[in-house]
Amino acid sequence: MAFGWFRFIAEALVGILYFHGFCSSEQAPNYTFVTHGTSAPPIAYYDYIIIGGGTSGCPLAATLSLNFSVLLLERGGSPYGNQNITNLASFGIPLGDLSPMSPSQRFISEDGVINARARVLGGGSCLNAGFYTRASPEYVKNVGWDGNLVNQSYQWVEKIVAFEPPMLQWQSAVRDGLLEVGVLPYNGFSYDHMYGTKVGGTIFDRDGHRHTAADLLEYADPSRLTVLLHATVHKIMFRTKGRTRPTAHGVIFRDAAGTKHRAYLNKGSKNEIIVCSGALGSPQLLILSGIGPSDQLRSLGIKELIDQPMVGQGMMDNPMNAIYIPSPSPVEISLIQVVGITQFGSYIEAASGSSFAYGSLTNGGPQQRNFGMFSPQTGQLSTVPPKQRTPEAIAKAVEVMNSLNDSAFRGGFILEKIMGPVSTGHLELKNKNPNNNPSVTFNYFKEPIDLQRCVDGMTTIERIIDSKAFSEFKYPDLTLGALINMTLSFPVNLRPRHDNPSASLEQYCKDTVMTIWHYHGGCQVDRVVDRDYRVLGVDALRVIDGSTFNYSPGTNPQATVMMLGRYMGIKIRNERLGMDGLD
Repeated sequence: MAFGWFRFIAEALVGILYFHGFCSSEQAPNYTFVTHGTSAPPIAYYDYIIIGGGTSGCPLAATLSLNFSVLLLERGGSPYGNQNITNLASFGIPLGDLSPMSPSQRFISEDGVINARARVLGGGSCLNAGFYTRASPEYVKNVGWDGNLVNQSYQWVEKIVAFEPPMLQWQSAVRDGLLEVGVLPYNGFSYDHMYGTKVGGTIFDRDGHRHTAADLLEYADPSRLTVLLHATVHKIMFRTKGRTRPTAHGVIFRDAAGTKHRAYLNKGSKNEIIVCSGALGSPQLLILSGIGPSDQLRSLGIKELIDQPMVGQGMMDNPMNAIYIPSPSPVEISLIQVVGITQFGSYIEAASGSSFAYGSLTNGGPQQRNFGMFSPQTGQLSTVPPKQRTPEAIAKAVEVMNSLNDSAFRGGFILEKIMGPVSTGHLELKNKNPNNNPSVTFNYFKEPIDLQRCVDGMTTIERIIDSKAFSEFKYPDLTLGALINMTLSFPVNLRPRHDNPSASLEQYCKDTVMTIWHYHGGCQVDRVVDRDYRVLGVDALRVIDGSTFNYSPGTNPQATVMMLGRYMGIKIRNERLGMDGLD
């Protein structure tokens, strides 16, 4: 009887610690369990091997480590100590860093749109504009997630990485302009997804310091978690002999010196390998491991494990279009804080800043001006014609930008991003090197509904710019047509241009389309993985990240991707231990 009571108390205590997440925890950035891949032994064994220390991989690893031994493999380095990642004022600089050790790896889609793929512990949360907002209840219901566990998982994330942003003049003017033109009701500050205008969350704190998914490793049990940096997985290994289905049992990875290591699953039927490498990395790794379209596997000389034609299909990127508004009045440095969630399927957001910032391309390097996401360094709203976009030309454009007067940087962008999208594309590998980007086609605006949503969004932006609420930040003699033509004069992408596209918003949308780094798909539910994210046709392998999405959640996906890592960590733990909820 006494033993039963003691066991009850012990289990209750474990439940409390599990809910709050702290179990002999360590605080970022002083993690003793994070080290370089070069320190890894040639062979090691774990209950779970997670590939990709990004937006979903970090919360998943932290959660599973409370009960099991976990190896988290990240191909990039640490975000800590890099001021260009940490400081809001330096946003955009990592996106323009093309060095091999950059936290951002550039890729250009076959559509001619310049994009970026995270290569750092914490993933895209180390590079993005910081907006934090949940998926809608309808989205959660349609996906089939447990609503209560979803809410608890969001809250777990928010305790560490989410904040209410300071609302200063520019963002307030955009908010009031949205209300003036009828994007109603006003929902105040909220993490929730609701039609109308709201102030969303941000992963930048009041001091302008970024908090990332890597901070969620504070929840981990350091005695059960190993995180290896600069550890690039080349292949997942499977057992096939005497089995009806291939069973994942290990991975091959290389460290920064090129040395090969192997990590295997411990004995036990419930141990698993979980891929969290993102919309490019996860389908890429499945194909490298023999799971993908047979013709692609054959062309690359990869031994076919499973002919799975849906790997790499359903690639989507939410197209973004923007208008730059130079301001006669000073504006604050701000990234995304306000959003107008319209009934017609377009999200209106804004960013501002006199100089969007100074910062260095490398720690200790020269100071650089930039327009954040709209800079020569990132290759988007630049002054360099597409066919002349050489490193030397970019450097010259940066030099010119550094010589400009402060007033040239005074202003901001109002942008729209369409929900969904409905248009889809595909991904295929160019070679067998996991460090190289695949070839990706998103087919922006292929479906008419996507184009119409862009037109409606741009029309709304025009009305906001012309609103009384926004009048302080617009030169009275600058017409809307002049603002459109000004933005149009920047070669925002590598797509073909048309004569006088400002006469047609449809053509303007097509010609000036950019990414807002919300690409997803490639390992979608019911096509590549099941509803529990297990890869179809094999055992002991899951994919848990944005590559599984059939539709982008809410206005910005990072909150939901972090939530999903925690959510599935709990689901896997409960299924394995026969538990319910977070107890």
